[in-house]
Amino acid sequence: MNRSLKDKLGVLPEKPGCYLMKNAAGEIIYVGKAKVLKNRVRSYFTGSHNGKTQLLVSEITDFEYIVVSSAIEALVLECNLIKQHNPRYNVMLRDDKTYPYIKITNEKEPRLEITRKVLKDKARYFGPYPNAGDAGEVKKLLDRLYPLRKCKTMPKQVCLYYHLGQCLAPCVYDVAEEENQRIVEEIARFLDGGHEAMKQELTAKMNQAAENMEFERAKEYRDQIKSIEAVMEKQKVTMADTVDRDIIGFAVDKGWMCIQIFYMRQGKMIERQTTSFPYYGEEAEDFMSYVGQFYYDKQNALPKEILLPEESDPELLAQWLGIKVHAPKRGKKRELVQMANENARIALQEKFALMSKDDARTVQAVHNLGHILGIKTPHRIEAFDNSNIQGTEPVSAMIVFTNGRPDKKEYRKFKIKSVEGPDDYGSMREVIRRRYSRLLKENQEMPDLIVIDGGKGQISAAMDVLENELGLYIPVCGLAKDDKHRTAQLMYGDPPEAVELRRDSYEFYLLQRIQDEVHRFAITFHRQSRSKTMLSSQLDEIPGIGEKRRKLLFTHFGSLKKMREASVEDFRQLGIGDKLAREIIAHLRKLET
Repeated sequence: MNRSLKDKLGVLPEKPGCYLMKNAAGEIIYVGKAKVLKNRVRSYFTGSHNGKTQLLVSEITDFEYIVVSSAIEALVLECNLIKQHNPRYNVMLRDDKTYPYIKITNEKEPRLEITRKVLKDKARYFGPYPNAGDAGEVKKLLDRLYPLRKCKTMPKQVCLYYHLGQCLAPCVYDVAEEENQRIVEEIARFLDGGHEAMKQELTAKMNQAAENMEFERAKEYRDQIKSIEAVMEKQKVTMADTVDRDIIGFAVDKGWMCIQIFYMRQGKMIERQTTSFPYYGEEAEDFMSYVGQFYYDKQNALPKEILLPEESDPELLAQWLGIKVHAPKRGKKRELVQMANENARIALQEKFALMSKDDARTVQAVHNLGHILGIKTPHRIEAFDNSNIQGTEPVSAMIVFTNGRPDKKEYRKFKIKSVEGPDDYGSMREVIRRRYSRLLKENQEMPDLIVIDGGKGQISAAMDVLENELGLYIPVCGLAKDDKHRTAQLMYGDPPEAVELRRDSYEFYLLQRIQDEVHRFAITFHRQSRSKTMLSSQLDEIPGIGEKRRKLLFTHFGSLKKMREASVEDFRQLGIGDKLAREIIAHLRKLET
């Protein structure tokens, strides 16, 4: 197994979906479905397999996947993808069969039927349904409940269905068009999701039959409920309208945008395209710019309809392309766009995870960063970030990256002691002074590069302490953020100036990882410090609560909320008397109001 394949297996999501295995030529050789993609795809590369599977695995050099919202959707999407790509190793679904639909015919006297073909005959189609047996059971139930015509060819006299009350007998009696339309609409509402009332009615009948010890009848009702549940589970990857449409979604993170395009042809999702790139402007504007360029290059292959996220601008694109473009706000089409957004988000997560696992490029990025800054290779990088809320509870955190990897045993936390109020520069001076005066005193290893989460002011404060107070000449760079709180610029020099660095480079990504990690570590430490202080200060106001009891309460309950909600009995376990327990509870509840 090649390294890139192994890395991709390590970042698979624990979600349902379909996977497409590819050979060295990039051909799709197998399509499969999974309730949990991570477990299923990894199973191909572990344990023993039969001869066919071993041959398949020996040819796999890459794979991609599409995340869906249920196992049923994965099943239907698998069928669509196999029909489209005809993979060599798939044998189950390569014939011309498709999943069945329930159809209300477009006739003067409409009827229900099961069909595997969707025609442009103005009939109403519902489905597809992966379980043909369950679809048949639901049709039988609908036939009993709604007296539409049952016979394909009109007989000359009434049949048994009329006597059973399951047919209006249009063969003999005139049936008003309004009555047929009313029945059709009721069936359509049922198949469009209004089946819950029917399930409740059948459940009540099942319970009543069981109470009356009519167990056979109760079993019939139970089977009908199961069939309804199996058939009516929603799935989005196939639509009965047979329209060609493109569904486009996007996600952004760390200054990158990922765009997912799902191709639905004849109402069936058959393919997807994924594109990732760094973006520099507004999210929605850059997204629409990409979509416009995409269709400018492919105007001869326009679909009938394009679905976009809500934050996009569909009207302008619709005017330009001359087709239907809209951003659905509800229903199945909105769910399709959300699925595209979710796949884009997961694709970005995978991209970043794979980049961080790429050891060779990470080591090279460390070397290149040194070259860009004109310093030796920074094998050891120490990064700092301050955290406070309007100057309260100020803390700082330091992390260490060794050869491009986080070295968590070297992380350090600092509570700011000498600074009052929101003084970020003063906090940076104190932390740099404390950290490197200690390293000097203990004769420990110095870093090759110091990274400051901030701009010119923070860099200058750190350099002033290092050079003028401690006599250390360690390179210091800063990471400035834009108004979207994204890593925007690398600052370096004396005075600090912006360093040209491509956003899609591994060097830029390495700096982003460092900045994200030190920010995460600082914020976590600040939240912990703030929660402990709040807990301590509120408990200190209660007579009879000293440091020992305060620690005991915090260890046992964990939060003020749980103390407020506790009973007097809960405090007895800690050796706290009923009177003091009532005082604690009353005091905390008073503070809450």
